[in-house]
Amino acid sequence: MKFLITGTLTAALLLGATGAYPDDNGDLTVAFPRELETLDAYQNSSREGVILGRHLWDGLIYRSPETGEYVGNLATDWRWVDDTTLEVDLREGVTFHNGETFNADDVVFTMNYVADPETGVNPQRNVAWIKGAEKVDDYTARILLHAPFPAALEFLSGPVVMYPDEYFAEVGAAGMATAPVGTGPYQLTDYTQGERMVLELNESYHADSPKGTPEIGTIVWRTIPEANTQLAELISGGVDWIWQVSADQAERLETRSELTVTNETTMRIGYLGFDASDRFGDTPFDDIRVRKAVAHAINRQGIVDNLLRGASIVVNSACFPSQFGCDTDVTSYDYDPEKARALLAEAGYPDGFETSFSAYRNRDYAEAMMSDLAAVGITTSLEYSKYAAMRDRVQAGEVPFLFMTWGSFSINDVSAITSNFFKGGPDDYARDENLIAALEEGDTVTDPAAREAAYSTALNLIADEVYWVPLFSYNTNYVFNSKLDFTPTADEIPRFFGASWQ
Repeated sequence: MKFLITGTLTAALLLGATGAYPDDNGDLTVAFPRELETLDAYQNSSREGVILGRHLWDGLIYRSPETGEYVGNLATDWRWVDDTTLEVDLREGVTFHNGETFNADDVVFTMNYVADPETGVNPQRNVAWIKGAEKVDDYTARILLHAPFPAALEFLSGPVVMYPDEYFAEVGAAGMATAPVGTGPYQLTDYTQGERMVLELNESYHADSPKGTPEIGTIVWRTIPEANTQLAELISGGVDWIWQVSADQAERLETRSELTVTNETTMRIGYLGFDASDRFGDTPFDDIRVRKAVAHAINRQGIVDNLLRGASIVVNSACFPSQFGCDTDVTSYDYDPEKARALLAEAGYPDGFETSFSAYRNRDYAEAMMSDLAAVGITTSLEYSKYAAMRDRVQAGEVPFLFMTWGSFSINDVSAITSNFFKGGPDDYARDENLIAALEEGDTVTDPAAREAAYSTALNLIADEVYWVPLFSYNTNYVFNSKLDFTPTADEIPRFFGASWQ
């Protein structure tokens, strides 16, 4: 096995450097590869934004990562008044980081703000079900839905966080983008865009929070794009925690006693997408035989075995298996290059064709797939960019063939993934009316069995028409200071508020 470790990381390994241990103040320094687009929770669709959101803000509800149970956070109780009205009792004695009191006014403001299309919440799918809210009294509010949406509690336990109405009135969206204020266990005290953030413990954090009482006093969040630089900083003590470490590098670091290396599955899946509805224009992917050829050309199990390793699995359906409504018994496409070449010839491409191929992460995975495609005659030119730039091009209909991933905002419901990509929104390259109708039914019908049936119809249609080629689930290798007590969870949200120094 070869280990491609270069530069400062090589020097650190050869010198046998050991990571520094924390000072008495309990600082924890973590590194992430991607810069946050904005600190505004409702304008940030990146995984880093999801993680930051759990530390700066609270939702009304919290879902335990261990049990999956919904418990109260900013809400102490809730009940359905009818299919489109959810009444919540709010926790008293909670304050925002700036001292502002949390009450029903904040809930009403937040819900009405995100429900307004002019706000441009990204992604819109997280809040499109919200019609607004109304105040019952200072600590009771009603959340109004456009239509029945059984996954509402799941979303309220995740990306839908509460904003302070008075502070927002002062600073607006621009202020929340650079100096956000929430009720969460940590508050932002320093921010240099693209470089670092400093999160300090919220000393007034409410004691009844299901997130617990944090022990880490200060979290220094650094943006370090290069994996080798991250690893060198970890070994030299410049950072205490990193993730998304390649399998080769993780195996190499397992021998170092001052580091803990652990692997955890995630809800994130990779997929290939096509322009099957002429948003980009006429392409070979208009032909289902070409899309099937691509599906048969990719050695998904080989990529899992040789590149992802760990807890990853091949997936055949456009969802993560644990999500409610994820029917995995759908048409699948085995690795079969001969069949792929025959399908291309049948579609009128006996000598293959050329196409652009867009990706934003895992260049090695993309290049492995490009090699598989080349073997059957499909020549690809890689257009590799940052996530935000690629997402904008995809949503503008400017990408005919792509490799992307989706972590569903850690929402354990099919509506958080399949409906996001196939319900007629900006990410939908299929625009299939039958598919849209099935997803609309699954998103709104309240009977669980009926929901599962509707989602099964949608997922089978996606597989039969090859609107996506689902690839594999992701796993994550975490590497951190061995004196750090940190437990990863399958929802791909590092909870530093639950970590401590031993």
